[in-house]
Amino acid sequence: MNWMKDLISKGTKKKKKEKKTILHEYYGEAKPLKKSLDENLSIIKKILGDPSDLIIRELVIGKEIPQKIALIIIDGLTNGQFVHDFILKGLVYEIRTAELSPEVKINSFKDILLNCSLPLSDVEELSNFKDLFEKLLSGDSVILFDKLDSGLVIDTKGWQDRGIIEPSAETVIRGSRDSFNETLRTNTMLIRRRIKDINLRVINRVVGTITKTSVTIMYLEGLAKEDIVKDVIDRIDLINIDGILESGNIEELLVDNIYSLFPTMYTTERPDKVAGNLLEGRIAILTDGTPFVLVVPAVFMQFFQSSEDYYQRWIFASFIRSIRYLSFFLALLTPSVYIAITTFHHEMLPTSLLLNISGQRESVPFPAVVEVFFMEVTFEILREAGLRMPRAIGSAISIVGALVLGEAAVNAGVVSNIMVIIVSLTAITSLIFPEYSFSSPVRLLRFVFIILSSIIGLYGIAIGLMMLTIHLCSLQSFGVPYMYPLAPLSLSGLKDAIIRTPIKTHIKRPQIITENDLIRQSQTEITNKKSGEK
Repeated sequence: MNWMKDLISKGTKKKKKEKKTILHEYYGEAKPLKKSLDENLSIIKKILGDPSDLIIRELVIGKEIPQKIALIIIDGLTNGQFVHDFILKGLVYEIRTAELSPEVKINSFKDILLNCSLPLSDVEELSNFKDLFEKLLSGDSVILFDKLDSGLVIDTKGWQDRGIIEPSAETVIRGSRDSFNETLRTNTMLIRRRIKDINLRVINRVVGTITKTSVTIMYLEGLAKEDIVKDVIDRIDLINIDGILESGNIEELLVDNIYSLFPTMYTTERPDKVAGNLLEGRIAILTDGTPFVLVVPAVFMQFFQSSEDYYQRWIFASFIRSIRYLSFFLALLTPSVYIAITTFHHEMLPTSLLLNISGQRESVPFPAVVEVFFMEVTFEILREAGLRMPRAIGSAISIVGALVLGEAAVNAGVVSNIMVIIVSLTAITSLIFPEYSFSSPVRLLRFVFIILSSIIGLYGIAIGLMMLTIHLCSLQSFGVPYMYPLAPLSLSGLKDAIIRTPIKTHIKRPQIITENDLIRQSQTEITNKKSGEK
């Protein structure tokens, strides 16, 4: 029995070794195409495993000197109507019956197709198997010729997408209603539609040894700093991973400090927001297969800014933005301040309020910190359940669950009424940020402050705030200080930080992000025009 197992094991290992050798020979290296069409097709079928969605259409073109060719596509990745109308028709009806003289060489067939018979904008020559597989699995069509060690690749990508719809995570009252989708070229189009400038640069990269995910870097040359652009490109080129499935994978591989809770790359699904950041000298990173675009460098103040802030009057925008900053501190500190005051600093409350709270908590058997932890964890469970459940019942379950559990907990004497108010206020204020991912660190740090306040009261909160400020000031995003324009202090940057001053006062771009073409608008022409009218 042992000798049979050894024989089977050796045979299996030999097959695996042969398969690995074939894959490495024709895909790992840029192995040139064979001159025999049948041999090329055999290798393609062997490497891909002869899948059911691999379509190979063999044709014979020319009358006097017939030439055997093959059109190869992956069904579902290509635009079928496009292939039929602009490729197959040309091959079957035009070139197939072309009367060419006998002295025409085989190379001329390829040249005729390339220059005369394919009315398409993106047609390239192909010479090796590695490029062939990459193009074929990306949705392109490949034409191979018999007795010729080169072919043609045609851009015919045409998979189904969900179209351009309204943003789901960043809704606005006033502003554009389009958002990115999962198709990379659609996303670059949405940005080009807003920035019609010759200096807009689009750099493509392929990341992932297996997924071969397309990643596009977009920036305005002359505005973005060259060293930051180079840093972004170098970091993406250094990524060596088997697959990239979402822009979150790119974000985690590029960030400066992977142990920080705060995001140092801005994420958005709104094209107008990306365009606005590009005009400030930032860089956008688009990933195929996801509607979320990364913007770098990102600063702390940026996560409190909504695109709608720039579409309405500056007074209202400043008021709403100040509400967001207030909500940040409420979401972060409200439970911990309640614990500190009710446990260590009773003298800070008015006597009537203190007696009222004490009366509510008289029947509660747990200390305030246990009460807070119970309610906060319960709400996080309800929030997660509402997100993961089907949309039709998710919101209803989360609302009913919160009402029923809250009312039942108060009636059972597990928590007090004031605790329900505090947890509700905390939950609402943690959802006010325009960028949803920014609420995650606030939710986690809330528990840290709860623990600190339960140990030494307000002194623990002060220590926590001091350590949090030091941490934020130590962060950088591609060399840009995270707390700009507060640290380092920039008076011009403060015009669009805590409040938004009128757009007429935004004369310059953020100097720390861009070093060229700082002037955004000219006030001189407006002043001279008014003076001339007078």
